[in-house]
Amino acid sequence: MTPASPASLSRLIRPQSIAVFGGKEAARVVEQCRKAGYRGEIWPVHPTRTEVHGHRCYRSVAELPHGPDAAFVGVNRTLSIDIVRDLAARGTGGAICYASGFSEAAAELPDGPALQARLVEAAGDMAVVGPNCYGFINMLDGALLWPDQHGMVRTGRGVAILTQSSNVAISLSMQARGLPLAYVMTAGNQAQTGLAAMALAAIEDARVTAVGLHIEGFGDLAMLERLASRARQLGKPVVALKVGRSVAAQRAALSHTASLAGNDRVSRAVLKRLGIGRVDTLPQLLETLKLLHVCGPLAGKTVSSMSCSGGEASLMADAGVGRDVEFRDLMPAQLPPLRQVLGDMVTLSNPLDYHTFVWGDRAKLTHAFSTVMQGDYALNLLILDFPRADRCDPADWMTTMHAVIDARRATGANAGVVATMGENMPETVAVALIVAGVVPFCGLDEALAAVEVAHAIHEAWAGDEPAPLLDARTTGTDIITLYEDRAKPELARFGVTVPDGMTAASPDEAARLADRLDYPVALKALGIAHKTEAGAVRLNLASAHEVKVAATAMAPVAKGFLVETMAPRPVVEMIVGAIRDAAVGPVLTIGAGGIFVELLDDRVILPLPASTQDIRTAIAGLKVSALIAGYRGAPAGDLDAFVQLVASVAEYVAANAAKVEELDLNPVLVLPKGDGVIAVDALIRTRS
Repeated sequence: MTPASPASLSRLIRPQSIAVFGGKEAARVVEQCRKAGYRGEIWPVHPTRTEVHGHRCYRSVAELPHGPDAAFVGVNRTLSIDIVRDLAARGTGGAICYASGFSEAAAELPDGPALQARLVEAAGDMAVVGPNCYGFINMLDGALLWPDQHGMVRTGRGVAILTQSSNVAISLSMQARGLPLAYVMTAGNQAQTGLAAMALAAIEDARVTAVGLHIEGFGDLAMLERLASRARQLGKPVVALKVGRSVAAQRAALSHTASLAGNDRVSRAVLKRLGIGRVDTLPQLLETLKLLHVCGPLAGKTVSSMSCSGGEASLMADAGVGRDVEFRDLMPAQLPPLRQVLGDMVTLSNPLDYHTFVWGDRAKLTHAFSTVMQGDYALNLLILDFPRADRCDPADWMTTMHAVIDARRATGANAGVVATMGENMPETVAVALIVAGVVPFCGLDEALAAVEVAHAIHEAWAGDEPAPLLDARTTGTDIITLYEDRAKPELARFGVTVPDGMTAASPDEAARLADRLDYPVALKALGIAHKTEAGAVRLNLASAHEVKVAATAMAPVAKGFLVETMAPRPVVEMIVGAIRDAAVGPVLTIGAGGIFVELLDDRVILPLPASTQDIRTAIAGLKVSALIAGYRGAPAGDLDAFVQLVASVAEYVAANAAKVEELDLNPVLVLPKGDGVIAVDALIRTRS
């Protein structure tokens, strides 16, 4: 597949000339461009019509004045290929392929994948978006290669939203939340050009402030990395809603690591690494884009909240539970002026219930709001639910809104107005607030989710740009399992500490070898992944006789035996593993190990490569890190040794990135500080 060039995509999404092919859908594209005030050339192409909405019709690509910047191909799937080939030959900037019946319909149309490959071949170096694609809306220039209704209006500056789904795009275009939409784009099957490539073209537009992605699956991961890097360079944040939070179609796995990773955890870790914000719902996506459009990433996570109701103050405080936001107390210097303007009956706290004593008084409200905004919060929020305009008088609410605007202008602080329910934020009010530099939020939870994401992007950008992810490509077709007798020596060569041990073919040999080690010893049956469940492990055996008895009992399920020196009692048991994600490649899993793997659900995914600092930060985010630090007077674990062990595993995986499918060290015993760590069980699944 030949990826479209940035220059070609730029011509496509910001065209000076548009050609449309087809009947009804093509006519709708012309109509939508006319409604939006598009000023470029429009060339309909149809075999029998003479004009479409006042524009002269051409008979073929060959008749066009020259290769257009953009083309909408709204004909059947086989004819689409011929037209795309002709357009590429004329030097066209790019084409939208509207037709379906390609790879997305492989179950119903067996020739679909082959036809899609022919489409890509026909396009050559020309950008082709789709197939099975609605196209895009550019409301900066009024250029719409879009065959349907939408809810957008012309704007001079705004955000770009990209999605694979045309229906989701239509729904997003209908938002009435005041968010200025510069572009809405769909990618369809992403046969040649994916979401990230289109986003790269959009982000280069100086009028675009931020980008939102609705991702069904990672396609070209290298292009996503390029997008994240360019977003950082331009200071234009990217936010993603990645679907697939449920762990569907999870394969049966030999190790705990495979069952723990999960597609959603891997996706979340990759987006975090790239500095792309992650949201969970479409409303969160829109509200976060609002905040980023108005304020950009937030340097802090402190929030002030003001409302004229204790109930609303409590709702806001509760909405912060579980969020990485902080309602820091008011500063002492803020208290006297607030007391003076609000009176003695108001409790001065954050969140602040300022009561209704100053309701309707713009000057006093402005004074109170300005005082709070001088507290150096990352964002200052005012809860304000507007009444129904068809039944009520909103005059006092408008006074409050203007007081917020006045306070923001006076202090230069970041400010937002929050409606607890979306329907209580009129679109006209939302638009006016954005024009005034105030964020109009629809929903308390959405507002705080936006703060969390905006701060996370700032934190990511404050650090070094991440190294490119490991190549996800694999070699070999056969997968073999290395049980601990073979896995441990492999890992030991990379610096992973394992117990002293020897393998035996029979119970008698296991007993003889045990005498060469220091008692007590551990005995394990070889060839079994989950030994505890199978009764294939015995610990603290104190003599050769005990070893022989235990080995004899295991013999029916064993393919041999491993005799090892018993490890000391640990401070905590951990799990360290790796799993190959189909899109991302190998990633690490670090978490609470032993019996706590499923019980605590305490783990983190770390994309590779990972630095020592990445590893240390990941460990610090685990609940079990409190045990390593020494919980309630208990001895601290050897954190440095554990970090080094994880780094050794990461080095092994990186060195074998094309082969490793799965790796599992469980448990890894973290010993008291200064005594190191020991991996007492290991399993590797690798390609050969």
